[in-house]
Amino acid sequence: MTSPAEHVVRRLVEAGLTVATAESLTGGMLGATITEVSGSSAVYVGGVVSYATRVKVDVLGVSRQVVETDGVVSEACAVQMAEGVRRLLGADLALSTTGVAGPDLQEGKPAGTVHVAIAGPAGTIVSSPRLEGDRATVRAATVRVALQLLDETLRDRPREVVGLE
Repeated sequence: MTSPAEHVVRRLVEAGLTVATAESLTGGMLGATITEVSGSSAVYVGGVVSYATRVKVDVLGVSRQVVETDGVVSEACAVQMAEGVRRLLGADLALSTTGVAGPDLQEGKPAGTVHVAIAGPAGTIVSSPRLEGDRATVRAATVRVALQLLDETLRDRPREVVGLE
């Protein structure tokens, strides 16, 4: 049986598409999970671990207005992270992860508050599941959500994000 990462790498290869990642909450786990797959170098261009807010702003181009009004744990931040890393690394698609792994609140939001975005030439989609569990569980579940969002986009919604016919 293939893993979710193997599955999306195969789909990306078949579609001739590349992907990049912008990670906060997952701290590089998403990129590491993708690159564990043999052949991922054909589709994974790289990633930015933007744990600090200043990296989100200075490197990925998240606007100060989003940081001040919505916060870094927000759909708007996830969107700008994904769009920023896509632009920065020249990938066809980009995934971003932001949220609260816990155990403490961040920006008044509880552990398990998660936002995952996927950006492509035709637009950006956000998934905001409410996850349960300890820090490690929330982080691992966020990686699964990101891979699932990529898979669903490639299978069900390519025109919405990728612009494929």
